Amino acid sequence: MDRRQFLKTSAAGAAAVAAASATGKIVKAQTSQEDKPGEMLLRTNSRNGDKVSLLGYGCMRWPMIKDPDGTQHIDQDTVNELVDYAYNHGVNYFDTAPTYLQGQSEKAAGIALSRYPRNTYFAATKLSNFNSRSERESKQMYHRSFENLRTDYIDYYLLHSIGSGGYPVFKDRYEDNHMMEFLLKEREAGRIRNLGFSFHGSQDAFDTLIELDSKYHWDFVQIEMNYLDWRHAKAPRNTNAEYLYEQLYKRNLPMVLMEPLLGGRLARMAEGPAHKLLERDPERTIASWAFRFVGTYPGVLSALSGMTNMDVLKENVNTFSNFEPLTQEEIDFLMEIAILLDSYPTVPCNDCKYCMPCPYGIDIPGIFVHYNEMVNTGQIAISSEQKEFARLRRKYLVSYDRAIETVRQADHCVHCHKCEEHCPQSIRIPQEIERIGNYVEKLRRGTL
Repeated sequence: MDRRQFLKTSAAGAAAVAAASATGKIVKAQTSQEDKPGEMLLRTNSRNGDKVSLLGYGCMRWPMIKDPDGTQHIDQDTVNELVDYAYNHGVNYFDTAPTYLQGQSEKAAGIALSRYPRNTYFAATKLSNFNSRSERESKQMYHRSFENLRTDYIDYYLLHSIGSGGYPVFKDRYEDNHMMEFLLKEREAGRIRNLGFSFHGSQDAFDTLIELDSKYHWDFVQIEMNYLDWRHAKAPRNTNAEYLYEQLYKRNLPMVLMEPLLGGRLARMAEGPAHKLLERDPERTIASWAFRFVGTYPGVLSALSGMTNMDVLKENVNTFSNFEPLTQEEIDFLMEIAILLDSYPTVPCNDCKYCMPCPYGIDIPGIFVHYNEMVNTGQIAISSEQKEFARLRRKYLVSYDRAIETVRQADHCVHCHKCEEHCPQSIRIPQEIERIGNYVEKLRRGTL
């Protein structure tokens, strides 16, 4: 960590907040007759009339437990309890993928959801053929999803995380292998009710994919949207959510939102921005501000949250069951918070684990999550001249060794770059791992 850069960045963010002016206006989403206080807020799909819960269950972060031999697997009993609570409180949209949680998420979702009538919930999954792109392997993945989910139709089927690499990668994954022809026939047969894609990538890539609507007639699109990415996505490799939203809204394409909390980063944020939110309204949770932001916009069908435990699930259900859209003044306030958050020198990792497993055993998301937590809580040693430097130095090193096994720490990275192509946030992972590794080494040597 460069001390001058850190202080300069923080100061610039504070100055930007002080100078921030009003942002663009929005049109609030209108509530429908089914939106009653104390009941889950539902949105109507303008294309087919589906009544979809605005809070969707993202099945990428379900709780895992270890067997005696160290093997990790999903805690199915806890998943069933979480799904039961969500379902009984109006959550009816469940989003999974063949690649989530070491390939176990779909099957766990199928076990939990199959206990309920099939026409009372919406199942969403994806064609995650990142590596196995042949027609045979892609079709095998497709059919396996039906088996795992214990269903004979899928409500919302997505081409998984397209955009990175632009049209050539899309063509390789879905056109050259004839999968688009196959999926269109499956939609026509009713085994796919809605066909869309989830997007991460540049604006040019997005524009190209949207132009394909005339050929493939997308039913919906899943984008990353939150008040930080609204205008602070890391261009040019990522696209501001404001642009994505506007392009989809004017085309009347229903939107499902991922990362409304940025993998928890908008719930566990730096103390300065967090204090401003709590000072503004002590009765609201920090996370609720982010959910109210995405729910305020019309055209948003469902916002996904990966709710790992019951406390988080209950909090989020409460937010969407007593939903209050943001005022324009509150939107402006969040835009100021976004500027401040963007000034913190954290790594934009959402802990999605798409980069894992690392072939050399590096705990990539663990290293980033630990580093971000230390920055956000002010537990970062910057210089030997710093007050309490010795305590902060020891604090970082001890917590780092506890959080990350020695053989999985940053200094073991060999810069193979295999992780980079899978990162939805387009993080230059080896570069960031090296930066943190160098910082840790300086702490150990006492050379800051």
